Amino acid sequence: MTVGFFSPMPPAPTGVADYSVTLLPLLRSCGAVEIAPEKCDVALYHVGNNILHRDIYQRALTHPGVVVLHDAVLQHLMLGMLDADEYVEEFVYNYGEASRELGRELWEQRARSGADVRYFARPMLKRIATASRAMIVHNPAAAALVREHVPHATVFEIPHLFAQPALPSAEETMRFRASLGLSPETLLIGTFGHQRETKRLAVVLRALQQSGPNTRLLISGEFVSSTFESAIAPLLQHPRVIRTGYLPEPELWRYAAATDVCVNLRYPSAAETSGIAIRMMGIGKPVVFTASEALARIPTNSCLRLDVGPDEEHMLASYITWLAGNREAGLEIGRRAAAHIAQCHAQEKVAREYWGFLNEYARPQ
Repeated sequence: MTVGFFSPMPPAPTGVADYSVTLLPLLRSCGAVEIAPEKCDVALYHVGNNILHRDIYQRALTHPGVVVLHDAVLQHLMLGMLDADEYVEEFVYNYGEASRELGRELWEQRARSGADVRYFARPMLKRIATASRAMIVHNPAAAALVREHVPHATVFEIPHLFAQPALPSAEETMRFRASLGLSPETLLIGTFGHQRETKRLAVVLRALQQSGPNTRLLISGEFVSSTFESAIAPLLQHPRVIRTGYLPEPELWRYAAATDVCVNLRYPSAAETSGIAIRMMGIGKPVVFTASEALARIPTNSCLRLDVGPDEEHMLASYITWLAGNREAGLEIGRRAAAHIAQCHAQEKVAREYWGFLNEYARPQ
């Protein structure tokens, strides 16, 4: 069997590229895998919710194979690749003729699509799920969204893989923290990756202001929207905020190792599984998530969950204050997180699951 592998690859600015460059050699250890071949026995398409995936999405429709749905909401991909009439027709294809006016409204108001819950509530998955031989997702929430659009679709859940990174020693990490002006007692909170409205950064910044003086916030990653960055600019000026911009590896892992807790909020959610959250859990860091069905496979004692609503900031501030005053509790959550990731997300296990599933759906193209 020859597998065709279709995905953005580094240096493409997407987490899917980082995921794929790790998965590719693992699959090649199982058998023959070629990048974007003309012919293969089964094509594996990696699809995410931005314009970088346009050509892969279109090929997946014309040469059906197995689709890895990294984001179970493709609204923003559609907004980026279609014109007004095409978008409305695609919306109607997904949700029926009665939805035509809503489709026009969403197109006209697309500047709001980064945070407006209406866009996330209509993932536009019907065409890709109908065309594909099978779909791979990383969590139950994504599987449920696929089946809402195509009840008979074949959907297989494979955990997001974890590859152990090369980490600095404890002594190097202590020196690095000191270079950032952090004492051993300082709780460093980290938020990583592309910064967009859905990551609730304003909530995190306001929660920081409510926490004690011995806490700092690391914001790593570029802002996707300058409008969003400008809107929260006063909060970003807080003296306990550290900003780095984009961090290449291994620089990322110097900061990750120095971090005491990772905040990984998502609302509205695209039912995605965060690669950086899995990696932070894998190296033993406690992670604060927005509560959702996407977390159903993560044991409740292996992370912290945060409800969206009027108490969101206060709840997050309480978590931060608690972790700052009870460091052993954070370490224990991190140990449980690492044990869960080692058991369920190990790269060799994930590769075997991929290979077995691809064998079931292989037939020459």
